[in-house]
Amino acid sequence: MFGAAAAQAKPAHNPNGDLEVPAPGDLDSISSLTFSPASDFFAVTSWNNSAYVWQYNAQGQTFAKAQNSGTQPVLASCWKHDGSGLFLGGCDKAVRLWDLASNQALQVAVHDAPVRQVAWCPQMNLLITGSWDKTFRYWDTRSPTPVHTGQLPERVYAMDLREDLLVIGTADRSLHALFVTQPQQIKTLSSQLKWQTRCVAVFPDKKGFLVGSIEGRVAVSHLSEQDQKDKNFTFKCHRLDTEIYSVNTMSFHNAYGTFVTAGADGTYNFWDKDSKQRLKAQAKAMYPNGQPAPITCGSFDRTGTIYGYALSYDWSKGYAEYNPSTMKPYIMLHSCKEDEVKPKPKAPTAGRK
Repeated sequence: MFGAAAAQAKPAHNPNGDLEVPAPGDLDSISSLTFSPASDFFAVTSWNNSAYVWQYNAQGQTFAKAQNSGTQPVLASCWKHDGSGLFLGGCDKAVRLWDLASNQALQVAVHDAPVRQVAWCPQMNLLITGSWDKTFRYWDTRSPTPVHTGQLPERVYAMDLREDLLVIGTADRSLHALFVTQPQQIKTLSSQLKWQTRCVAVFPDKKGFLVGSIEGRVAVSHLSEQDQKDKNFTFKCHRLDTEIYSVNTMSFHNAYGTFVTAGADGTYNFWDKDSKQRLKAQAKAMYPNGQPAPITCGSFDRTGTIYGYALSYDWSKGYAEYNPSTMKPYIMLHSCKEDEVKPKPKAPTAGRK
């Protein structure tokens, strides 16, 4: 898949020969990229107040399908389980459900500060939102008031939901794990990492989660106390010599249990936490000025055969370093090879004589 794109000359922002999706000319920094759980569609949200949906196929073609514009930057998105719509949350402090069939967006949730994270729990027909107002909230989308409001010690920076296990990372470097059906029973853990949390990802077996931070490091964290003692560890990534880059996004491969990290250094790497090894390191995306093109978000599609990611300025170097004419946002689709995402066989151990 996407072989034609790989065969062409590779520009600095696409050293891996991935498929570049034609993007709108007014696209700003990209805040989320998520794939439909039900069909060959993916969505992108941006600081230009808009969300977009594309369709893709096995021949490496993409087709722009829909756009929805709001009044404030969109920070987060998630799909409904049937692929019929998207929840969009952002700086207007609200969450809208964008119905793709009608192209209408209806407000279904509200906070007292910008909404940083959204997740849909189909088992309970619940929308879960996390905000900089230091709360997470449950919503029945038919009601204007939350079903549950959970207080947190700090602003929500990161969140991931897998089936019924929810993990929230807050600005004080705390991690809060809970089962959706038991919102009062929160297990709070301190991050193994010393610097600000950027992203979290729940293990496929729900025994723990990954934490990524601005220090170019990932923590493998378990929920049970025994596993915390025996299996917790951290590792460095997205670093080059003395340069340290943020880990901006992480996703698990649902079939193999391996995962991908992507960061402000313009690279994405595939890993196996169980064997503690990197499966594949990808080449670094660069801007024309010689600076890394940060990967701000990314995820696997529902089949695990495609990894989608977005390159855009992440503001880590401030406004003064931003040049919109050369530091453009890009949307990329990578066709995953099996040896990139499948765990390598463990080396046989010598038997006793």
